[in-house]
Amino acid sequence: MSNKELIRTFYEEVFNNWDLSHLDDYMKDDYIQHNPMAESGKDGFIKFCDKFLAMKPHMEIRHIIEEGDLICVFFKCTMQANGMENKVFDLYRIEDGKLAEHWDCVEHDIGKITPVHQNGLF
Repeated sequence: MSNKELIRTFYEEVFNNWDLSHLDDYMKDDYIQHNPMAESGKDGFIKFCDKFLAMKPHMEIRHIIEEGDLICVFFKCTMQANGMENKVFDLYRIEDGKLAEHWDCVEHDIGKITPVHQNGLF
């Protein structure tokens, strides 16, 4: 599986289907997390997902960019539990075909933003 396929499958299964049952296929046990709201390690990701997946997220991937072992994913995340929409960039480092490290940047609640241009948010 290519790195891009890994990311697409991971997002579909874990985030869009709210299913952590195959997480071992996607993530290293010693996963390094740079999001200050989530602990490192696969167990830290699972703990984070307890609250996150309860919001029933749905990711609409717009772009995936790959350079070496780094994959950047740009997507719209709609929380079906409350309708909040976020614009997100996730950056992953892939090691041995699994997610090894993660950084992100989130623009929260974009539905409340009135743009000063006509370029669209995506």
